[in-house]
Amino acid sequence: MYYFLSGYTAKVAGTEKGIKEPQATFSTCFGGPFMVHHPMVYANLLREKIEKHGSRCWLVNTGWTGGPYGVGSRIKISYTRAMIESMLKGDLDKVSFIQDQLFELRIPQECPGVPAEILQPRNTWPSSDGFDVQALKLATMFKQNFSQFADAVTEEVLKAGPKI
Repeated sequence: MYYFLSGYTAKVAGTEKGIKEPQATFSTCFGGPFMVHHPMVYANLLREKIEKHGSRCWLVNTGWTGGPYGVGSRIKISYTRAMIESMLKGDLDKVSFIQDQLFELRIPQECPGVPAEILQPRNTWPSSDGFDVQALKLATMFKQNFSQFADAVTEEVLKAGPKI
């Protein structure tokens, strides 16, 4: 629910007027401008559906890898497709995961059709220090953005965000 409410995305050239390089942004529930109800209505609906159907939820990085803009590149669509296919087929239910220390997300160590380094973004950057600086910046953005929901969510959801 934390990451669904956050709705992290990016404005990218070709899809946003006047954008020349990717810009991090948040769109509540990944569709903020189109939400007619309070975001918690959608978040609670998501929670209810997950509980009722025993659904597995995944976050997929379809964005940037290999360094900052100008150095790295978009993740190949073939890798994104392979990740989605593996999720749907249950292949990722059979692999081990690493817990990210900052975002506390569980990241698979392998995925059919995807190089292992792509799954660990830090490993794709030319400088792990450069990655750490950007990751901390992003985590701070998540915390600032989520402050708008802090009074409306459970302690469990609030604790699911980045650990700064």
